[in-house]
Amino acid sequence: MSDEKNRSVAEAILPLVGGAANIRSVAHCMTRLRLGLADRSLVDRAALQALPAVLGTVDDDTYQIVLGPGAVAGVTAQLRRLLDSGVAAEAPVVPVVPAEPSSAEELAGRGARIRAEQKARNATPVKRALRRIADIFVPLIPALIGCGIVAALSGALANLGWVPGLVAALGAVSSGFMSLLAVFVGYNTAKEFGGTPVLGGAVASVIVYAGVAKVEAFGHHLTPGQGGVVGALGAALLAVHLERWTRRIVPAALDVLVTPTVTVLLGGLAALYGLMFLAGEVSTAIGHAATWLLAHGGLLAGLVLGGLFLPLVMLGLHQALIPIHTTLIQQQGSTVLLPILAMAGAGQVGCAVAVYLRLRHNASVRTTIRSALPAGLLGVGEPLVYGVTLPLGRPFVTACVGGAAGGAFVGVAGQLGNAVGSTAVGPSGWALFPLLAGPHGLAASAAVYAGGLLTGYLVGFLATYFFGFTRAMLAEYDATAAAPAPAATAPAATAPE
Repeated sequence: MSDEKNRSVAEAILPLVGGAANIRSVAHCMTRLRLGLADRSLVDRAALQALPAVLGTVDDDTYQIVLGPGAVAGVTAQLRRLLDSGVAAEAPVVPVVPAEPSSAEELAGRGARIRAEQKARNATPVKRALRRIADIFVPLIPALIGCGIVAALSGALANLGWVPGLVAALGAVSSGFMSLLAVFVGYNTAKEFGGTPVLGGAVASVIVYAGVAKVEAFGHHLTPGQGGVVGALGAALLAVHLERWTRRIVPAALDVLVTPTVTVLLGGLAALYGLMFLAGEVSTAIGHAATWLLAHGGLLAGLVLGGLFLPLVMLGLHQALIPIHTTLIQQQGSTVLLPILAMAGAGQVGCAVAVYLRLRHNASVRTTIRSALPAGLLGVGEPLVYGVTLPLGRPFVTACVGGAAGGAFVGVAGQLGNAVGSTAVGPSGWALFPLLAGPHGLAASAAVYAGGLLTGYLVGFLATYFFGFTRAMLAEYDATAAAPAPAATAPAATAPE
């Protein structure tokens, strides 16, 4: 979108979330504008979802507005400019015309209730901790994607033997961030858990310092980068606790000198003589486990991961996968798990097409599907999940069957020696093609991934068309519906943010 269009969207959103005075923080991930709000009762959710640029909303730790990849960054920048300028934009609100109750509206309301109930069930200490860990890695995703695409381009040029000088330059561009990834993880960890961010980054930087090769721990010389993001996460968490402990016992007059020194000294030594070795063992085990899983049980692994990913999202357990993805990318250059998990979205797309054909008299649901399907093809499956398939019930299950079939296809390919990986986390669907990597080159990887998508589409469609509806459901939802209503969704995340 152009700057003018992004600004108009930001101006339309601002009054609908309570105005500038109600906004405490502004951030974004791959697809969502994330707002920290003082009073959520001031949000006009119905009017927000009526905006053409808004794909849905999520009421979570932050209030999240789904705008889609690309658009979200531009709108976030314009919203920040509005807030910085002190302009409380009073853009005209898109009117919501009252209409007769329609099936699409009922499904959206049911989806919102499911989301609220699931959020309440997910409010456990373990799941809150997983969400905080995910929040450490989500801000890193844009850089991971950019570096991943540059790495893929560098690999393609190297395979073709073209422009060797440029290949070396592209390798440096793509590898620079990855070589310092531990520092960024340490910085974000300290920031998330209430410490001084730069101290978290300083302690984590010990892990990637070349001079650690001269340090001997547990009878072995350390390797720069040993432990990767797992070690950085642990080192930064330790730094946060050391900082808090030191501040409690050090006089205020000495705090500025003593606290940083103690935090960096003790945290750095603990990283060298404990965390790097332990985290290195964990990271190595993660890599070996992923490789073994696809080599010996690709069919079963793909079936289970592809079929259960969306239920994992509903339980909030998918967030534990983000550090695993990042560890695999740092260790092996790509994560072989993400292309399998992306098949869950393919099952949803095939399911949505079947729902569209089965409910041929329900204009409102069909309108919702038409508006959400392009985003679903690009990997933004939230509107389809919480706006269509999950509220309907049975189609959500048949969509998961499609995801399992697509995952099994990709898993079998891995078992046969053509494991497909992604050089970054974040995108899925068609948007993942530029990030694919594998032992036989981009073309072979793209062919396997495309085969998985087609399998997911087809099985999701067939399972839903023939088994997704009972006669009672068809009688309820396929009656002639009221005039089409705007899609209203309460999405859940489908990709590791």
